[in-house]
Amino acid sequence: MLSIIVLGTAAGGGVPQWNCGCDNCCAARTSHAELRATQASIAISADQEHWFLINASPDLRQQLTETPALHPRALRHSPVAGVILTNGEVDAIAGLLTLREGAAFNLYGHRRVLDLLDANPIFNVLKRNLVPRRPIEADVAFEPQLPDGTPSGLEILPFVAPGKAALFVEDTSANEDGDTLGFVIRDKASDESFVFLAACAALTPAVETYLRGARLVFFDGTLFTDDEMIRQGLSQKTGRRMGHMAMAAAMPTLENLGIIRKIFLHINNSNPALMPGAPERQAVEQAGWQIPADGMEITL
Repeated sequence: MLSIIVLGTAAGGGVPQWNCGCDNCCAARTSHAELRATQASIAISADQEHWFLINASPDLRQQLTETPALHPRALRHSPVAGVILTNGEVDAIAGLLTLREGAAFNLYGHRRVLDLLDANPIFNVLKRNLVPRRPIEADVAFEPQLPDGTPSGLEILPFVAPGKAALFVEDTSANEDGDTLGFVIRDKASDESFVFLAACAALTPAVETYLRGARLVFFDGTLFTDDEMIRQGLSQKTGRRMGHMAMAAAMPTLENLGIIRKIFLHINNSNPALMPGAPERQAVEQAGWQIPADGMEITL
């Protein structure tokens, strides 16, 4: 049995974002508390005892506190057996600093991402004898291990997705394969699987092969339209420039891939599809997609 907990659903900054007065953020602070969301991450498990985090968001401490399955069951204990990184953005790695309290777990990431951690000494608070950094490669499946080295019962196949280098190294690092990964995540016992792709700048034929016929897909839902943040006066960057494909462009392409259940994740505070009843939300739901809430649990 493959268990999934959605720890956070929002893009960088969460909803409401601390310095944003857009319509969604204002509504989240006042009349629509249900819009409040922490930054995107999920937890996965094959045995409901040992959990692996897909990315460690800046909101990780809050997410751990609000998720009973991830609470300690002894004086010093954590069900978190590992963290698996899809990219090196602050949204994905900042929460690692929350896990500095001497607990053992395995940290997996592409060499491009692990090199970013190696280059920043603040991440040395994660002692390598307790938190070994284990490189992963695109199109090479691996089984994440529990801290004591025993198998987890999960198999993860990383694949390259169109994206970009992390924002804080854009000026010094060219975009390369490995900057952004998607994962096919499988429970070895039941053979149930799903796809996690919360950052994707474009749908290529290669990416579509991993999505085709999937029982469940988490897909990049950052923006509804590519120029959304420009039109709202929030940024001068398009979604594609930030490494994200807009919902409006993704939905018709993904419609014909035979995906059974489709969930958007990493949804920006500017995205009008967040608001229940909005035309954009209606378009998402009519196309068979879900806008999730923090804390959603799924079993495959």
